[in-house]
Amino acid sequence: MGAPKTGTTYLQARLFGNAASLRRHGVLVPTAPWWSGRAELHFRAALDLLGQDWGGPPGHAEGAWQRLVDQVRRHEGTVVVSHELLAPAPADVVDRVLRELGPAEVHIVYTARDPAKLLPSAWQESVKQGRALRFAKFLRRARAGRIWFMQAFDLPTVLEGWGASIPPEHVHVVTVPRSGSDPELLWKRFCQVLGVDPVWAPVEPRRSNASMGIAETQLLRLLNRRLRRAIPDRDHRHRHVVKNVIGQQALARRSSVPVRLPPTAYGWVTGMAEGWVDWVRRSGVDVVGDLDELVPVAPDPGEQWVDPDRIRPRDFRDAALDALVAAVRESAEGAPGPVRRRAQRAAARLPGVSSGRRAR
Repeated sequence: MGAPKTGTTYLQARLFGNAASLRRHGVLVPTAPWWSGRAELHFRAALDLLGQDWGGPPGHAEGAWQRLVDQVRRHEGTVVVSHELLAPAPADVVDRVLRELGPAEVHIVYTARDPAKLLPSAWQESVKQGRALRFAKFLRRARAGRIWFMQAFDLPTVLEGWGASIPPEHVHVVTVPRSGSDPELLWKRFCQVLGVDPVWAPVEPRRSNASMGIAETQLLRLLNRRLRRAIPDRDHRHRHVVKNVIGQQALARRSSVPVRLPPTAYGWVTGMAEGWVDWVRRSGVDVVGDLDELVPVAPDPGEQWVDPDRIRPRDFRDAALDALVAAVRESAEGAPGPVRRRAQRAAARLPGVSSGRRAR
């Protein structure tokens, strides 16, 4: 159930990419039909639980939670349900989840990360989702608790809410390894909690939620601001183009100066992380990893910090051209990528249709 920006996209993609193999070992990862996006069931179920409806056409989440619960109840063995929208769920939603998943033994898994890494990633994600806040303003709102991400990052509050009626040994905190660690380490830690042998899921995911640099993030932020005036009633198709086509496919592949927390913010985030660590040690919850990984390492005093809000427009000229190319290519191909790929897979299953023929 999160927190967001803690490797959840990677973990979920690996689960879904290996769902068939895991099922052969008795581990169910509930999925939607292939033609609607197999991994979408968990996202829609979370929206349905929370009474929200975004990220798709109106009504796309209705009934998804019950469809997921039905799969859980039919399976005898371990079931993995995962979406980071669930992290800051209110008490009535938590009660409903635990009640409707019972009498199964429910475990809560929460991946936690150094907040000095979390906050720059969260700002980038907010921009990918269509927001247009400057980095400095985002951090001020974060410190005041006025952005959704901080609700999901508030480890003690999240786990006190979810763990109020289950034993502390059924609440698991998995720490995200520091940069430069074994790239498989987070997956191995997650598998340890699930009681899964990592070799049961050998396929590495192709899907990722790669970070953007300063130039790319600022370009997307300014595009969001312009689109807000040009297309005030943007729908999921526009979000697809901005987030997936431009953000993920074009800009995340580029290399520019990474977004980092300003040195003046380290006192605040270090105090926050130390509070998390203290709570975990007193709570009795299970820890997989090293709690020291949650505490930020202060930057070298001689290291130059680049302010993301002061980048010059000419510095993201090439990024803008790449974004235009991606948008033009997507428009020329006539349909959002996921829709096109699903149509192609459907066509390949029809008698007499060559797998090489393009679906129209």
